[in-house]
Amino acid sequence: MITGTGISKTFRQRGGVLGAREVPALRDVDFAVERGGAVSFIGESGSGKTTLGRIIAGLETHDAGEIVIDGVPMSSLSHRRRQPYFRRVQLIHQDPYSALNPTRTIHQALEAPLALRARQTGRPRSWIDSRAQELLSMVGIDPGYVLPRYPHQLSGGMRQRVVIARALTMDPEVLVADEAVSMIDVSLRLGILALLKDLRERLGVGVLFITHDIATARYIGDDGELYVLYRGQVVERGATEKIIADPVHPYTQSLLSAIPVLHGLEQPGAERVVPKEPQGEGPPGGCLFVPRCPFSTERCEQETPVLGRDGGPGQETEQEHACFHPRRRSVIPVGVGE
Repeated sequence: MITGTGISKTFRQRGGVLGAREVPALRDVDFAVERGGAVSFIGESGSGKTTLGRIIAGLETHDAGEIVIDGVPMSSLSHRRRQPYFRRVQLIHQDPYSALNPTRTIHQALEAPLALRARQTGRPRSWIDSRAQELLSMVGIDPGYVLPRYPHQLSGGMRQRVVIARALTMDPEVLVADEAVSMIDVSLRLGILALLKDLRERLGVGVLFITHDIATARYIGDDGELYVLYRGQVVERGATEKIIADPVHPYTQSLLSAIPVLHGLEQPGAERVVPKEPQGEGPPGGCLFVPRCPFSTERCEQETPVLGRDGGPGQETEQEHACFHPRRRSVIPVGVGE
């Protein structure tokens, strides 16, 4: 199990007309990914999703907070001693074209991590080749055809399956899939998503899915949890199906309102939310969504909401949210006649 508590990250930009500038990427993010579970992070570009994925995979440092892997806090270990723990988390890159070294065959790409795994587990050299074939078969491609080839000789879908096979070489507990199907032909995306879902069930590996596409998050983790990120802050989290069917935060509602409508088969949600054009970054100390929220009040400008389940006088919501005025709205498309 991997958990994060209070994860924060700020990037510092130098130069420019205004000089140095700090850009908060993550703000006190908490999360938990269980072995065999599914957690999805959604949000628009710049919300901090990719930064969080890289931190979880040990590829990026964080300024504050704690990552705990199998009960061991990573801050208590030296960089060298952390590496075996972070190998339990493997990142599936967004771009299968740049994720593989173009000068190395697929056999060479799999051989290096498998050789390390063989040393760790005391297996013979002969195990490396058989394991490479097994992993490629597991992700649905022919080892005999793929192993001797270079990445440019494979299709985009096959390359992404090789990237997944390479992630599996370390027998990970969690796969971090960062927009894993965004650069693949639309006709091939469902196959990759079905593969990730199958790996969850077959190997018991957890999947942390990072995406801006709500439909793919729903497919991968319909029985998992959904986290909605806005400017580095989790504004709503809970059961995936509950949040999609019954969102309460205006930002989540605006994301769901943007889902395309299948004309003739569906009709738009009756209470779709369209965010305002932002006017600056909003007042300091207030809600981050104030500049774009059509329902903001004076309280929203003066106080910072925190995650909770307050749904009004004497009521609670099932999911956690960071909003002073949560309200259920029918925003997703519904079938004609429903």
